Amino acid sequence: MTDVLRRGRASLAFSFFAQGATFALLVTRIPGIQDRYGVSDALLPLFLAAVPILAGVGSVSTEQLVKRIRPSRLLRWSQPVVLLALLGAGAGGRIAELAVALGAFGLAVGALDASMNMLGVSLQRSYGRSIMLSFHAAYSLGGILGASLAWVGAHWHLALWVSYLPVVVVLLPATLVGSRWYVDGEPGAVAAGQEQGAGGAGVVFKLLLPLCLVMTFAYIGDSTVSNWSAKYLKDVLGSSEQLATVPYNVYMVTTLLGRAIGDFGVRRFGAVAVVRLGTLVAAAGFAVVASAPGAWVGMLGFTLLGLGLCVLVPQTFAAAGRLFPGASDAAVARLNIFNYVGFLVGSPLVGALGEAWSYRGAMLVPMVLVLVTLVYARSFAVGTGRYGGGHERPRTADVGRGSNGL
Repeated sequence: MTDVLRRGRASLAFSFFAQGATFALLVTRIPGIQDRYGVSDALLPLFLAAVPILAGVGSVSTEQLVKRIRPSRLLRWSQPVVLLALLGAGAGGRIAELAVALGAFGLAVGALDASMNMLGVSLQRSYGRSIMLSFHAAYSLGGILGASLAWVGAHWHLALWVSYLPVVVVLLPATLVGSRWYVDGEPGAVAAGQEQGAGGAGVVFKLLLPLCLVMTFAYIGDSTVSNWSAKYLKDVLGSSEQLATVPYNVYMVTTLLGRAIGDFGVRRFGAVAVVRLGTLVAAAGFAVVASAPGAWVGMLGFTLLGLGLCVLVPQTFAAAGRLFPGASDAAVARLNIFNYVGFLVGSPLVGALGEAWSYRGAMLVPMVLVLVTLVYARSFAVGTGRYGGGHERPRTADVGRGSNGL
C-alpha cells in the first residue's frame, strides 16, 4: 500500500503542477486574448468575471457528482477539458468562440480544483501527516513555468495557439497517464477515536463558515498581488515598467519556497502556529507595501506576502477535511467556492478604493481582512487530526509498516 500512496501522491502533485501552468498561461495572456478577439475594455471584465462564477458552479456540481462518481474520475476527465479549453481560447477567431472556450474552462476548472483538493485531503489522511502544502507547491511551480512560457510567447510575438499548443500536447497525455495512479480516499470512514463534525457525517455550514471566510480573505490578498502589484509599483512607487513586472514573479517564487517547507513547519509546530505566523507575515507584507518609500521596499513587501499567504489556502482545505472527516469531499467542494468569491471581490475592491481614496490606503484593506484569520486560527486544530509537534498520528496500515513516507 505504501507504493500505492507514493504513486498517488506523485501523480496528484503532477496534476497540481499542470493546472498551475495552465491557469498561468491563461491569465498572463489576457491582453493577447483581448487583442485577438477585439474584446473592448468595457466587455473584458464580464468575460473575466464569468470564469470564476462558472468555476463556482462547477465546484457546487462536484459536491453532488462525488456522491456517485469518485473524485479521481472527475479529475481524470476535467483536466483534459481545461487544457483543451485553454487551446480553444487561443485558437478561435470570434467572440462567441471565446465565450464557449472560457465557459468550458470555468466549469471544468471548478470540478478540477475541487477534486484535486479532495484527493489531497484524503491522501493526507492516509499519510497521517501534513503533505497538503507540497501539492500546492507543485501548483506554484507550474504557475512559474506557465508565466515564463507566456512571457516567451509575448516577447517573440507568437500567436496564442502557437504558445498553447506545445503545452497542451505535452500535458494532456501526461496527465491522462498519471491519472492511472490517483488514490481515492474513503471520506465516509472516520479514524478510530476521531470525532465527527457537529451534525454527524454531514457538513454543517455554520462550522465551515470560519474556514470559508479565511479562504475568501486569502484569495482577496492573492488577487490584490496578481492584479495590482505591477500598477502599484509603477504608478505609486515610481518604478520603471520593466521593474514593475518583477513583484509578481518574486511573489510566486516565495510562494513556492514557503509551500515547499511549510509541511515541515506544520509537522513540527502544528497547523495553528503555522497559520498564525503566515497571517502575521502576510499582514506585515501589506503594511510594508502600503508605507514603502520606493520600489525596492515595495518588492520586499510583496516578498513577505508570498511567504505569508502561501500557507493559508492549503491549510484551510486540510482543516476542512479534519473538521468533517466523514464528509470531507463535500466540505472541500463547498469551501472551494470561496476561492472564486475572493478572486471576484479582491481586484475590484482594491481598484475602487484606489480610485476613490488612494492605492496606499487600499492596500491596508486586504491587510485587515487577512488579519481576521487570527480570530479563527483555532479552526485549524479540530479534533485529533492535527499534525506535527506531538500531534502527528502514528503510521496507519495504509502507509505501511516501517515506511519513511514521502
